[in-house]
Amino acid sequence: MDDVIIIGGGPAGLFASFYSGLRGMSVRIIDIQDKLGGKMQVYPEKIIWDIGGLAPKPCYEVIKDTIAQGLHFNPKVSLEERVIDIRKIDEQHFEVETAKGNIYESKSVIIAIGGGIINPKQLDIKDAERYELTNLNYVVQSLKKFKDKDVLISGAGNSALDWAKDLSGYAKSVTLIYRKSDIKGYEAMKKILSELNIDKLPNTHIHQLIGDQSHSKIEQVILEHTETKEKTTRVFDEVIISHGFDVENTLLEQSSTQVDMFNEYAIKGFGNTSTSVNGLYACGDIIYHEAKAHLIASAFSDAANAANLAKLYIEPQAKPEGFVSSHNEVFKASNQIVMKKYL
Repeated sequence: MDDVIIIGGGPAGLFASFYSGLRGMSVRIIDIQDKLGGKMQVYPEKIIWDIGGLAPKPCYEVIKDTIAQGLHFNPKVSLEERVIDIRKIDEQHFEVETAKGNIYESKSVIIAIGGGIINPKQLDIKDAERYELTNLNYVVQSLKKFKDKDVLISGAGNSALDWAKDLSGYAKSVTLIYRKSDIKGYEAMKKILSELNIDKLPNTHIHQLIGDQSHSKIEQVILEHTETKEKTTRVFDEVIISHGFDVENTLLEQSSTQVDMFNEYAIKGFGNTSTSVNGLYACGDIIYHEAKAHLIASAFSDAANAANLAKLYIEPQAKPEGFVSSHNEVFKASNQIVMKKYL
């Protein structure tokens, strides 16, 4: 039996793993994805600004460091496993069941699933799935793919606007289409886009995709005006669909162990990362509490708090907090390795 099971391998779950290991607890991380990093894997080249003390850098750099830190104390990691139930059997005894039929046992549980399982909304056009392996994109994993290409972006949310900004001047051309008459993203981005060389087509959506002879690559896109129904045919090298995400949070709805919710999407925190179930904690976007700030940085604070509470739940006589310092003996060997990089 592990001391802590952490459900979710994003920034909150990974720092909870690190801090739990620092406090001498055994850890298992369970995540539905095939790799750690959580939602950060959706936008690896986005520049991250909201982590205190960290200069802005591409998200893939943050992912790399966050994963390395989360695995520092060698937690068990179970990837591609969907958690379907959490059962509290007794005090300091939880069972976490996955869709594969595995049942993992622990003394406490930390939920770090962000807003739930997210999947990009698919383009609702016949045969669109044929092009997903070539030039129909739902996320931008690397800007290099779009270098000197004619790019169409469908969508006007914050992600679509971020990609339009990042690709402007890098791609050969960027065309942004959206169904409404105005862009709905945040004001600062709308001002930035107005100053960039981006072709913006309001009241427009994709009517049809025309592929090559093998139907594996998009060669032409038929656009339709949402009001006049006028159609135009354009040629693009790459098509990016940014219509938002479908969020699935059936675990909290169907779990045998029910926690109090703040709203439809967030667990109610009781002034911190504790929940209505003793021994079950939550951190990151999935929990709301009075001290909440919606930043990546706040996920780290949540995670440390959840780990400390789990430690006190398992060992009531333990110290309230861990000793995070270069003077901590658990870092002695690692400090020497790190310092060699800078000497």
